[in-house]
Amino acid sequence: MKNLSALVVLILTLVSCSMEKQPIAYGEDSCDFCKMTIVDQIHGAELITDKGKVYKFDALECMLNFEADMDKEKVGQFYTNHFLNPGELIRAEEASFLITENIPSPMGEFITAFPSQKEAEKVQAEKDGEIYNWEALIKQQNH
Repeated sequence: MKNLSALVVLILTLVSCSMEKQPIAYGEDSCDFCKMTIVDQIHGAELITDKGKVYKFDALECMLNFEADMDKEKVGQFYTNHFLNPGELIRAEEASFLITENIPSPMGEFITAFPSQKEAEKVQAEKDGEIYNWEALIKQQNH
């Protein structure tokens, strides 16, 4: 019986520390940085700590500002919604980002994610702006 109890505790611990992204409940969830209700399915974002705690944001810039105040060792994964399939979360480190005033975003920094640079370039041809990868976006935001 003692072994069974230990096994149950171990399983519960592993499940509670999962680093799985969670769906954003648009119109219900609040941004963990600015506290606004998350309604925009193109610009939402999510940060997961290395212990599995999920933080949700209404815009990439909120996630970046929130993360800047965190202990870097605690960040596990970054996710972002993207322009081509609203509501879908993709890994931010693998995305390309277009900053253009021709695509409004909730916090007014005009950052929009795309699953690839090629897709970002297609929209850039119509909407202008500058394209960044994840590292360049972080540097640009920290200037």
